[in-house]
Amino acid sequence: MKRRTKIVVLGSALLLTAGVASVATASDTPRERTTASDAPRQREAAALTGTAKLYRSAGDDITFSFDAHLAAKDKADPAKATGTFEFSHYLNGEGARAEVKVDCLLTGGKVAVVSGVVTDSDLPGAKGKRVGVTVHDLGRHDRLGYSWASTGSPVDTKELPKCVSSAPFEKVAKGTGDFTVVPWQPEL
Repeated sequence: MKRRTKIVVLGSALLLTAGVASVATASDTPRERTTASDAPRQREAAALTGTAKLYRSAGDDITFSFDAHLAAKDKADPAKATGTFEFSHYLNGEGARAEVKVDCLLTGGKVAVVSGVVTDSDLPGAKGKRVGVTVHDLGRHDRLGYSWASTGSPVDTKELPKCVSSAPFEKVAKGTGDFTVVPWQPEL
């Protein structure tokens, strides 16, 4: 046998032996967990996370960031969602930003609707207003919509109910980020 062939055969034999040994060891190992920290984590009921910029041909710098969660124990009540989200919109040095405390999160498949109350903003009149955002998680081509799409400003929105937004009509700019939606699975 040529030297190169011997090396390939020996390497294959070693890999097969290691694979069989690891399978045997894994199947012989008891699957009982002995400590609380080893216990499997329960999946949260719903989530919306991630950061991305929106695509605008005029050059607007629009960014949305989400860290919204609904705990498994609260899966029957989307209004018990927690977390925050932020958004900003600037063009030619003019614009505003806002930080929002989440008060509701609904997800279905790869679509999420999150709402909350503005806790901090440099947009006069925005603090204390409820806003909502919709995200469609399409991998690298996510889409987004927001409750003030038809009013022109979060300030102009009157008494928005929880978990209300618009269709996700905006496109995320290529290469700027990605949103992740964990689908809600309520017991019906």
